Amino acid sequence: MANRKKFTQSTMERMRRYFSEEFKIKKVREIEQKITTVTEVSRQYEVRTTNIYRWLEKYGTHKKGVRVIIESESDTRLILELKAKIAALEQIIGQKQVQIDFKDKMIELAEEAYGVEIKKKFENKLLSGFGNTGKG
Repeated sequence: MANRKKFTQSTMERMRRYFSEEFKIKKVREIEQKITTVTEVSRQYEVRTTNIYRWLEKYGTHKKGVRVIIESESDTRLILELKAKIAALEQIIGQKQVQIDFKDKMIELAEEAYGVEIKKKFENKLLSGFGNTGKG
């Protein structure tokens, strides 16, 4: 293991240092992939952690203030399947509503043509069958 004194630099020497963008990007990727930590990079290269956090903000894949959602392929596939199923069910509901409207119109036309109240008679038969069993 290397001696720490060997890499120790004076304040003036550290102020003049310049890290290339490639170096910064490499270290940011290592931190993001959990190969190293901010503290380890800070100690190894004698860089303030605030500077490393700036590198992370500038070159990192996770931006500050942005919520990152990681979703597996199975979740994505499931969501797409459920959306397709919802669309199919909505289509079926629409078709059933058209059928109901058609039948209502046919009943209305039949009532007009024959002068008989079909709807009221049908509703009365349904209502009389509920609640009252005839036993007293």
